[in-house]
Parts: sequence; C-alpha cells; structure tokens
Amino acid sequence: MEKGFVLINCELGAEDYIIEELKLIPQVKNANVTFGAYDVVAEVQAKNSQEFDQTVSQKIRTLSQVVSTMTLKATTQESK
Repeated sequence: MEKGFVLINCELGAEDYIIEELKLIPQVKNANVTFGAYDVVAEVQAKNSQEFDQTVSQKIRTLSQVVSTMTLKATTQESK
C-alpha cells in the first residue's frame, strides 16, 4: 500500500472545481482547500508505487486549472 499527499497550486478561484474533480478519482481519499503556499491538499492511497505514481502524473497533474504540484510520498515501515 502506498500513501501520500499531493499539494496543489491551482488557478485563482479554481479550488472548488479541483476538489470536485479530485473526488472522482478513486485513489484520492480526502481533499481539502488550504491557506498558504498551496491551494489544495489531496490524500492519495494506492495499491502499489506504480498506481500511486500514475494517479499523480496522469490523473491529478493533468486536471485543467492545476498550475503545479508537490508530492509527499509516505513510506511505511513494518514492525519487527
């Protein structure tokens, strides 16, 4: 399981549109408008690294009105 967050900068006033589009992507578990350097943060959860990367590059980054993104990929460590 791969988890992470995608921080999104969008065009001015497009936050609600981006949130609605993100809700249509099954791997996006949560999305919220933020204040500060980024406009929207999306929580992404995928079966594996390849699906995670494809979700970010082919589904999120290609949304219209997305200007830029930063991906924070979480790694999980199994307990011994």
